[in-house]
Amino acid sequence: MKKNAKKPKKWLRFRHKIMRNVIRAAIFPHAYFKYGMRVKKFKEQNHRQYLILSNHQTAFDQFFVGMAFKGATYYVASEDLFSNGFISKVIKHLVAPIPIKKQTTDVRAVMDCMRVSKEGGTIALFPEGNRTYSGKTEYIKPSVVRLVKSLKLPIAFFLIQGGYGVQPRWSSKLRKGRMTAGVTRVVEYDEYKTLSDDQLYDLICKELYVDEGKADGVFKSKTPAEHMERAYYYCPDCGLSQFESKKDVIACTKCGRRVRYLPDKTLVGVDKPFPYSFTTEWYDAQADYMNALDLSTLPETPLREDTVRFSQIFLYRKKKLLFKKATARLYKDKIEIAAKGKTLSFPFDRIGAVTVLGRNKINLYDGNEVYQIKPNERFCAVLYVHLYYRFQNVTKGEEHVKFLGL
Repeated sequence: MKKNAKKPKKWLRFRHKIMRNVIRAAIFPHAYFKYGMRVKKFKEQNHRQYLILSNHQTAFDQFFVGMAFKGATYYVASEDLFSNGFISKVIKHLVAPIPIKKQTTDVRAVMDCMRVSKEGGTIALFPEGNRTYSGKTEYIKPSVVRLVKSLKLPIAFFLIQGGYGVQPRWSSKLRKGRMTAGVTRVVEYDEYKTLSDDQLYDLICKELYVDEGKADGVFKSKTPAEHMERAYYYCPDCGLSQFESKKDVIACTKCGRRVRYLPDKTLVGVDKPFPYSFTTEWYDAQADYMNALDLSTLPETPLREDTVRFSQIFLYRKKKLLFKKATARLYKDKIEIAAKGKTLSFPFDRIGAVTVLGRNKINLYDGNEVYQIKPNERFCAVLYVHLYYRFQNVTKGEEHVKFLGL
C-alpha cells in the first residue's frame, strides 16, 4: 500500500507579517524623503483579503503597496528575482513572492495564486508586467481576466502617480518631486462576475490607466536626460538611429539633432523645434515607426553592437555567467553573442520571447533555455524587444498588430 503523499507546506507564514512590519518601518522614511511619496492608507481593508491590481512606475512600487495595506501581501514577481541563488532563497523565506515567467503563459503562477488565495492571503499584481518607459500605463495582457475570475476576490485598484517624473525607467537616478499612491476603487466579486471577459478587461485597463505626458509637476535633477537612449532609438529626421545623452540634453548621433528634457517633463528642441512635447508622444511615434517598418529594407549587417555580460538562467535556481565581456549584435532577424572566438546565434524565428527586466537587461527564451544579456549603461533594450516583435508580427502575417512586447 502506497504511503499518502505529503501535504504541501503552507504558503502563508506568520513571519511574513513580521517582515511586512519591519520592511514598512525601514522603507517609510526612504519613500517619504527620497521619492516624495505620499501613500494613502487603505482604512477600509477590515481584515479582508484582496486582489490588488496596480499600475507600475518605479522599482519601489511593491513597497508603496505594502505601505497602504495591513498584514502580509503576496506579490507576483518576475522569475529573475528567484534566480539569484542564496539571495533568492532569503527573499522567498522572508516574504514568499509568487514567481511568474514574463511574456509566457505560466500555469504554475496561476496555481500558486489560487493556493495563496485559498489560504486567505492578499495577492498583489502589476498587470502590465513592465514598468512604463514612456509615462503611460503599458500594455496589459487580456489573460489577467482569467486569473481575476478564478480567484473570485474583491479587486482593490491601486494607482501610483508621479512615479515617471521621480524615477523614469530609463534613468539611473531619482529626481526630487512628488508622488502619490492609494486605492482608488474596490470592485466586489458580485459586481464583476457577470461581466464578459472583454468588459472586465476594459474595466481593468481603465482603472489602471495613467498618462504622465503633461507638465503636472516639477522634478528636479542635475542630469534629467541622462540614459534616455535606453528607451529611444527613433529620430524624426533619420528614422532608426542611436542617441547619446548628457545632463539635460539627448542628441542623435546621425544627424546631430538635440533635445532638452526640462524639469516639468517637457521636451524642447535645442537647435530647431522638436515635434514632440513629451516623452509619451515621442514613444508613441517610435512605436508607429517600428510598426510601419519594412524589415526587408534593413541591411544584412548589424543594426547595433553592444558590449555585454552574458549569462544562462536556471529558472528559480541560479545564473551562470558564460561570458564576462561579449559583443551583442542586433540584426533584423536575429541576435548574436560573440566572445572568445565563439558566436551564439538566436534567430527570431526560433526563440519564443525577448523581454526586458529592470532598466535594460534582456532575457532570451530559447526553447527550454533562458539566457540574459546584462549590458552597458547606454544599451537600448527597447529596440531589441520592438524589433523582435515586429519580426514576429510580420512573419505571422499580422503586420497591423501594434503590440511590440511592452
